[in-house]
Amino acid sequence: MEELAEPGKQTELEELEELEELEEWVALIDACIEPIATRPVDLTDPDWMRKLKEGPHPLDEAGIRPEAEAALRDVLSLYEEGDEDVRAALRALLERCHSFASATTLPFEPTPQSFRQRLVEMSVEDQGHDTRDMMVGLNDLCGQARDAGLDIRPLLLDVAELSSEVDKYGMGSTRGILLRAAEREPSGLW
Repeated sequence: MEELAEPGKQTELEELEELEELEEWVALIDACIEPIATRPVDLTDPDWMRKLKEGPHPLDEAGIRPEAEAALRDVLSLYEEGDEDVRAALRALLERCHSFASATTLPFEPTPQSFRQRLVEMSVEDQGHDTRDMMVGLNDLCGQARDAGLDIRPLLLDVAELSSEVDKYGMGSTRGILLRAAEREPSGLW
């Protein structure tokens, strides 16, 4: 017999069903934007960077921004509520669905909630395919938050607790990188 969940808490079965549905939804979105996100860029064209910047975002070109952002919010919510097994499954999902992970992000506003949300995004992305990109993004995010007067150290420490301890690329784990950022004065990587 399945135990009753505390009010506001999901049972393990409900959590697994939500995870399965979310995996299917994210995979579908990933399949829609993958041809756009991975389209070759002609690096011999002297205007390639301008064209890339001025062109439509892959989510907008595919016409699925609201759906992708809603899916990301669901990923982040389940990531924060779930246990380590659920968080590991969501990290693996975004590893498999690289186009979704690289094209979908939520806007940053200079509030503690928005800063924490962006940190949780970084945590679930778990360095993506390049630790250096994650570190540059984290440092920029910390700078924006500091400039807005946010107390970011407690938020870095909080999200570090949710993060992976696996050193994927020899530059430290996501948890370790967030902890290093929290230890610096001012908070950030450099």
